[in-house]
Amino acid sequence: MKMKSSIITLVVAALLVCISAGRHTPATDFVKSSCRSTTYPELCVECLSAYAPALHRNPRQLAHAALSVSVDRASAASTFVARVSASHGSGPTRSREAGAIRDCFETMSDSLDQLRKSMKEMGKMSKSNNKRGFEWHLSNLQTWVSAALTDQSTCMDGLAEDGIRSSRVRASIRKKVLDVAHVTSNALALINKIKPGT
Repeated sequence: MKMKSSIITLVVAALLVCISAGRHTPATDFVKSSCRSTTYPELCVECLSAYAPALHRNPRQLAHAALSVSVDRASAASTFVARVSASHGSGPTRSREAGAIRDCFETMSDSLDQLRKSMKEMGKMSKSNNKRGFEWHLSNLQTWVSAALTDQSTCMDGLAEDGIRSSRVRASIRKKVLDVAHVTSNALALINKIKPGT
């Protein structure tokens, strides 16, 4: 009897979660419609829906939230690559792989720096009082986030070289960096939608 009531309680709880998750609010609709213009819309919605109530349907705040997600994931990936790099062994094959992992760490560190610089620039853009200042800050943002994406791509290219193609280590790093590249791509798409006065 206790088992049956526990199962019923779990089923009811699951239904309530599904019902509340399926509700549409203007805030979540704003996130969903904005994310349609990104390369990875499902990931965009997944990452940004939690921010929806605080965004006030503001494209600049949405782009800021997307950039924040990118910084957080780039930081975690960079830390992961650093740990792997520090613990990687030696030997002819390992030496080549270790070099690629070290290079990846350097490019991911640079990517993280570019993203952090972009976060600061976004704050400056918010304080800009004129169109020319806004355009200057937006151009910097676009350049630095694009550079971060290039760094992420460079890391993945280095790990894809012959001799390390089948490595489990490479695959685990690639998975993390690819996730960062996807959220960064989404952030750039949302940054490109920002207009003066938003």
